[in-house]
Amino acid sequence: MPPAKTRRPRRRTLRQILGGVRRRARRAAGRIRRLWRRSLQLQVVTSTLVISVIVVVVLGIFLSDQINNSVIERRQQSAASEAAADRLQIADALIRREDDQAKPSDSGNSVPPDPLDEVMDTIIGTGRDGWKKRYEVLILNVDEPGRSRASGNVSEQNIPLALQQMLRRQAEKFIDRPQRYTEPISFPGESQPRQTLVIGAILHVNGSYEVYHFFPFDEEEQMLSNVRLAIVVVGFGLVLLLAAIAYLVARQVVTPVRLARQAAERLAAGKLDERLKVRGEDDLARLATSFNEMAANLALKIHQLEELSQVQRQFVSDVSHELRTPLTTVRMAADLLYDAREDFEPMASRSAELMQAQLERFESMLADLLEISRYDAGAATLDLDSVDVRDVVLRAIADSEALAERHSTRFELRLPNEPCMAEIDNRRVERILRNLLFNAIEHGEGRDVVVTVGADRDAVAVAVRDHGIGLKPGEETLVFDRFWRADPSRARTIGGTGLGLAISREDAVLHGGWLQAWGQPGEGSQFRLTLPRKAGTGLKGSPLSLVPPEIEMRRTWRGQMTPVLLPATGDGGGHDEV
Repeated sequence: MPPAKTRRPRRRTLRQILGGVRRRARRAAGRIRRLWRRSLQLQVVTSTLVISVIVVVVLGIFLSDQINNSVIERRQQSAASEAAADRLQIADALIRREDDQAKPSDSGNSVPPDPLDEVMDTIIGTGRDGWKKRYEVLILNVDEPGRSRASGNVSEQNIPLALQQMLRRQAEKFIDRPQRYTEPISFPGESQPRQTLVIGAILHVNGSYEVYHFFPFDEEEQMLSNVRLAIVVVGFGLVLLLAAIAYLVARQVVTPVRLARQAAERLAAGKLDERLKVRGEDDLARLATSFNEMAANLALKIHQLEELSQVQRQFVSDVSHELRTPLTTVRMAADLLYDAREDFEPMASRSAELMQAQLERFESMLADLLEISRYDAGAATLDLDSVDVRDVVLRAIADSEALAERHSTRFELRLPNEPCMAEIDNRRVERILRNLLFNAIEHGEGRDVVVTVGADRDAVAVAVRDHGIGLKPGEETLVFDRFWRADPSRARTIGGTGLGLAISREDAVLHGGWLQAWGQPGEGSQFRLTLPRKAGTGLKGSPLSLVPPEIEMRRTWRGQMTPVLLPATGDGGGHDEV
């Protein structure tokens, strides 16, 4: 038991170490990947380096093979010529030795030298040009094995068995064609075998003789090794040179592009006086000139648009304020007429009622225009207070009940049991909810409107769901445009100004929240308001799904999960995010 207890901490420690190594490796790989994606210069140099290495390796292998084959083939041809010349001398010496043996010998004279020994001395001695021959010779007397001749340290054990068997088979068929065989051979007194070409042949001169020539490839192997080393060194230097050239060329091209990118980023950040330095008359210089012209034109257009927008905002604000004075007078007169409408004739009474209704709509439109002008001028502010969103929803529903009764619409509330506290501007959020409720009543075709409240640790959300005509694809963003209507031929039934949803979206953005829409033809629509619990914090997700739950369940049952109109937040709840 004690050893098992002592092993477990070690295993856990090893796992932790391996996990830490893997995490570091992943982080390093991620940094390298980001660096690769962001650096055009690194991509060009790396691509050039890889291609250069491939080309140099292929060419190096090809040249090495060609040089190797050429040197070996030339050495083999030279060895075959030398072996053929030596065999002629050996055959001549064997003939002379036979003639000497056939002559009568004088008892008083000394024994004449063996011609074969003289030939062997000549073969293995120094050549005509003063250099010593680099091969050995072995002569085997097939009929009398004891009368063999050998030069140097070669012996019968150094003969390749396959070559000897090949020559013996040729001898049986009276074939005297020379044979070649190459293999590493360990000569006596040497520790390392040497690659050796062995040329064997049969001589039928006064008997049968096997002549073997041993041609070591020491010098050729050394030369080929030097050639391969030179190819590697030259190839490595060539790769580095190509990489340096690619680096310099890429730097000359990438540096102006990088400066243009930085200038474009500063230009996009609002620094409209940003310009590039023009040097030379090449393509990059023309690019810098075109960029400067574009920046100048863009700055001019932006300045003109700012002036025009300022004039328009000032005009709307001035008109709205100026209209309030005559509107107040007209409103007073209209109230008098409206209060006395029972004393008028039916046509005059109806006119007073219509004038009263249109004046109320006109006042509402002026208020909305003033509110829009505040947003455009950046003068809108929040009066924050920590309130329960459920109470705000109940007040908005109370304000909408009269309109819901006229359209035979009922509200279905789905409120959580716990308080949903958030730092919000009570007036603005209540106005958002009223606009959403009025919109649901107008387009709900008398069906129930479902109001759902949800909350999590970071945000609160309110979803208003109707079962009316719904929205066509692409209209979920158009509904927040000013004065936009899904069906232009359809009149507004509740006298809206067309600015309610636009102002509601501005109110939501002012809170740092989202106001989103979903809809399908024949399935109705749903608007979702998401606000942060604490003012000034960013939203990561919404407690409520933008798509109604019954629609999601229907998609799941059918097995046809269609894409959600807005991208998902990745908060684990399948909610949407702007």
